[in-house]
Amino acid sequence: MMKLHLLMFSALLSHNVVVSADDNHATMLHQQHAMAPLSQTPLTEAGNDTFGTIQEVIARLNSNPDTDWSKVEIEALREHLVDMNDMTLNVEVISQKAVPQGLVAIVKPTTARSAAALKRVFSAHPAQLKRETDWDMQVEKNGDRYMLTTTTVNPGEVNKIRGLGYIGLLAAGSHHQRHHWAMATGENPHAEHQ
Repeated sequence: MMKLHLLMFSALLSHNVVVSADDNHATMLHQQHAMAPLSQTPLTEAGNDTFGTIQEVIARLNSNPDTDWSKVEIEALREHLVDMNDMTLNVEVISQKAVPQGLVAIVKPTTARSAAALKRVFSAHPAQLKRETDWDMQVEKNGDRYMLTTTTVNPGEVNKIRGLGYIGLLAAGSHHQRHHWAMATGENPHAEHQ
């Protein structure tokens, strides 16, 4: 019986040594990879899109010797990107129907966080969409649902609105990058439109 206990104790000790060796090996590999020049990797993505966007902003800020770091607000950008993630992934698109001159989409947030994100997005996006495309987006809230009616006076763009649907209408345009840069650098992202 004593031999069995000694054998089990030895096995436990060896297991711990192996685990410790594996942990040390993983730590050493991570350190080696972190110090390796970027040119030694075929990868370009930093992780998920939020992390990648933030990394791109930081690289641009670092490359500009005139960056005023006292105004930089990366956290404001991160919070906005979380909103974008919520309005993309944590929203149920209940229906999308063609109407004369456009589309009506009914959507519902699926989390408290996405409900807050939609409220923020819909307070600013319709005006931005109008500036960029001349399309009209009317937003009506009924309980926990939003009805988005997007129309155009240009008959040639009606099918485009319908094809874009809910998320396409939110992603359309080139203002997002300017908006993100303004947030990260501490500027008012809506100042140019006030």
